[in-house]
Amino acid sequence: MKKNFVLLAGAMMALTACEKQSVDAVDAQYETQKKELTFAVEGDFGAATFTRGAMTADGKQMTDLWVLDYMGGALVQQLHQTAEDDDFGSPSLTLDFGDHHVYFVASRGSSPTLDTDEHTVTWASTSDTFWTDYSVSVTSGTAAAHNVTLNRVATKLSVTIADELPDGTAYVEIIPATWYYGLDYLDGSATEAQTSEPRTITIPAAKIGTTGTTLSIFGLSGTVEWTTDVTVNACDGDDNVLGTATISDAPMTANRATCYSGNLFSGASGFDLSLNATWNDDQTGTW
Repeated sequence: MKKNFVLLAGAMMALTACEKQSVDAVDAQYETQKKELTFAVEGDFGAATFTRGAMTADGKQMTDLWVLDYMGGALVQQLHQTAEDDDFGSPSLTLDFGDHHVYFVASRGSSPTLDTDEHTVTWASTSDTFWTDYSVSVTSGTAAAHNVTLNRVATKLSVTIADELPDGTAYVEIIPATWYYGLDYLDGSATEAQTSEPRTITIPAAKIGTTGTTLSIFGLSGTVEWTTDVTVNACDGDDNVLGTATISDAPMTANRATCYSGNLFSGASGFDLSLNATWNDDQTGTW
């Protein structure tokens, strides 16, 4: 009897050990179905610089970074970083094994709103903005560190006032007939078109009496060129228009500055158009 009891106890201990090994094996297998990846965000922006970690372009720091992880067309997880975060520009995500599209959006626009139902980010006032769709297949052998290059999806309209700013000039408003304030982060296209929305720029007192004042606004754009009419008004503190000009069919596209210059106050207007060569190729035109 004693011998049988010992054999039974040994069998129970072996069974318990086997069960524990089985559970441990399942736990280990489960743990290996995920992997943490760190993304070092970089840029490919022509003459602009986008320093890893600092997240700056043209000497100005981005304020927001969104990272949105999709599997099979469905949002799995998302991360929003701001310039105050210690790891700003080097986000880490734990990804399930499988194929992912990870969408990155970096910007310094004001008052951003993320809408994951419409897969858009919109801003009250647009500024320099960058985006990419990063595809990665996650396995146990996938590298833990990834460099991700974002591309500029902003366009810029610059106006240089060649003649002298008269006394009393308080602000200049640039009014595009069409301007985009949002980005579809799934394909990088521009959304949220606004019509005839003034972008107002205050004129410092030190600029009064000077010539060659350059004013710029940013918008969002895809890579296909599009055109918009633009009105430029210089106004006094009582909103009276002191000088005005109209631009017809200003050509806009991503990663390019469209630059106009000419007289705003004198009768000898005739603004010339050129495109900033530090972004993309030049183009000429008149208004």
